[in-house]
Amino acid sequence: MNARDVLERFKRGEIGLDRAEQLLKLDFLEVIGEHTIFDHAREARRGIPEIIFGETKSPQVVADIVGRVLSDREVILVSRASPEHLVAVKSVVDGETVRYVERAKMIVVDKRRERVAKGMVGILTAGSSDIAVAEEAKAVAEAMGCQVVTSYDVGVAALHRFMGPLMKMIDAGVDVLVVVAGMEGALPTVVSGLTDVPVIGVPTSVGYGYGGKGEAALMGMLQTCSPGLVVVNIDNGVAAGATAALISLRCRRHVQ
Repeated sequence: MNARDVLERFKRGEIGLDRAEQLLKLDFLEVIGEHTIFDHAREARRGIPEIIFGETKSPQVVADIVGRVLSDREVILVSRASPEHLVAVKSVVDGETVRYVERAKMIVVDKRRERVAKGMVGILTAGSSDIAVAEEAKAVAEAMGCQVVTSYDVGVAALHRFMGPLMKMIDAGVDVLVVVAGMEGALPTVVSGLTDVPVIGVPTSVGYGYGGKGEAALMGMLQTCSPGLVVVNIDNGVAAGATAALISLRCRRHVQ
């Protein structure tokens, strides 16, 4: 929910003047239980839905946060979530609004009746071992209002595999590409060298021995010789999906 969403909800009478003012303030914080200080204005400032990192939080803590803050917004995500987190979330919200993206370990709570895609993002993975991170990026980009086109297992071990999917994405008009790769992390550089759209490289912790926890892929992408490639942290599909959506939605802001 961004600033425009707050104003539109006020216009429709869904929230009052005082609540709209609170949501637009930069310093509107709320203490939830004894574990969280929640910033209600963050989504309005950034245009990124609230994403709770679930891996290190108990199911009860996650449920406490979701149950409280969902009253002010339509979408909230829980990343690195377990089936136990899912059960806890469903205990505090309408189960029909909840879905679990199993490959991404992502809980998506979405109360919107209509989901109009305003942006377009392409996602490629080098191998099938990279799909979980790609699905994390996809879930975030879709929640932010983008159509996402994917093609998986098209890495440089058989280079000819990715040309067809890449060209289809370019022809479809994607505004940005997310390229996910482990091992030596070569695919994002190759893609960046062949396209005129921004490329976001996502190194994954896939590989053998030295550098096999994603360090080799990260360093390889950072050392790219192809301008136009930027890199997020290892296994960080959330950041890739959010950044890709911001780019795409910004590109289409004035397109009718």
